[in-house]
Formats: sequence, C-alpha cells, structure tokens
Amino acid sequence: CGLRHLAFEVNDINESIYQLQAKGIQFEDIRIDEITGKKFTFFRDPDNLPLELYEK
Repeated sequence: CGLRHLAFEVNDINESIYQLQAKGIQFEDIRIDEITGKKFTFFRDPDNLPLELYEK
C-alpha cells in the first residue's frame, strides 16, 4: 500500500496553524475525527504531498 501521508501530533492545533500560516502555509478546514473526537487538518509540503496536524 505504501505511505499515504505523514502526521504531526500537536498540543494546540489552532496555535500550530497560526504559526504555520504566518509562514505562508495554507490549510484545509479543521475536521473532527469521528472515533476519537480529536481535531485534525491537512496541508501540503513543497512537493504537494499531504501532511497532517492531529491534536493530542
């Protein structure tokens, strides 16, 4: 199957998004994991590969 994306676990997803947006990174809307109730979102690396932020 292979690697689909890389995820980063963060303490505060809103703060992480704020810091990365200040560097020009664009994000998808925040979603809620239906199983855990945790917040997550995706963005793209310079090669257009998906990266995920997942709140602890």
